[in-house]
Amino acid sequence: MGQLRVESLSAISITSIPPEYIRPEEERATLVDALEAARKSIHGPDIPTVDLAGFLSGDEDQRRRSIEAVKKAATEWGVMHVVNHGVCLELIKRLQAAGEKFFSLPVEEKERYANDQSSGNIQGYGSKLANSASGKLGWQDYFFHVVFPEDKVNFAIWPKEPADYVEETREYARQLRKVVSSMLAMLSLGLGLEEGRLEKEVGGLSDLLLQMKINYYPRCPQPEMAVGVAAHTDVSALTFILHNMVPGLQILRDGEWVTAKCVPNSFIMHVGDAIEILSNGAYKSVLHRGLVNTEKVRISWAVFCEPPKDGIVLRPLPELIGENSPPKFTPRTFGQHLEQKIFRKTGGQLPPPT
Repeated sequence: MGQLRVESLSAISITSIPPEYIRPEEERATLVDALEAARKSIHGPDIPTVDLAGFLSGDEDQRRRSIEAVKKAATEWGVMHVVNHGVCLELIKRLQAAGEKFFSLPVEEKERYANDQSSGNIQGYGSKLANSASGKLGWQDYFFHVVFPEDKVNFAIWPKEPADYVEETREYARQLRKVVSSMLAMLSLGLGLEEGRLEKEVGGLSDLLLQMKINYYPRCPQPEMAVGVAAHTDVSALTFILHNMVPGLQILRDGEWVTAKCVPNSFIMHVGDAIEILSNGAYKSVLHRGLVNTEKVRISWAVFCEPPKDGIVLRPLPELIGENSPPKFTPRTFGQHLEQKIFRKTGGQLPPPT
């Protein structure tokens, strides 16, 4: 089986976590139980909420207000809650129920879908590997696979149990892809570009790859010593996150960690590195991390929208370059960006996105 699953560690009711999960001392200074962090954050700053209904309405004033709200959130925060997004809320409930049922299976059943990162097989069931910068493991198990476009999906590795997992996940990916296009359109218009420009620059319907990672964060006896996910920015163009309404996400803003509040029926959308590069830094790829807690299991469904590794060059768009706005990033393919950011640190196979 290889690495012991975090779920198994949590199930044996340990009172202290193994040393390979204990974060470096300087990092632990800001770590806290996620539920405690959420309680303390009630009156603090919050990630902005944007309403997609205005953009989809066809009313020009409402469209403009929605575009401005998305531009402001992407510029000032790099992350936002997206409401009235158009994905069927009942479908989301069924998707989440299927994911929860998969993770409720015995570990031995889930091991049938185990990946093998050492051989380059990164899709499937796994546990968070060591972050090379710290050498420490994350308090997280996961299931990771491509969900769109369907001609790039390997359905053979998708869970057979529960029986509706494939059907619900396929339909969710189809509906979410429309939201991806809408958000890329709004971000394009916010930069003064044509509506379809960013969509084209990241691969369009045929080549922009949507990869889903169901993150499973078991209860942790020492949440002030561990993290589910260490601080990072996403390599993607955009990332869309659903969760089971258990807090844990934190965003670094003005040198302080802000705990994301739980907004019902919303996605959390991150701007990723690829859009930050294309926008010449106008939109921010924000540093974020995942806390754990002693009381509740947290599950999140993250979909990473990634450009093709080759064939497209990521560079600040020429319309955004001028005498007072020189390029902030050197041209690179997405594959080269991964090499620079991740391979250089790990010296091995690319792990699934965090």
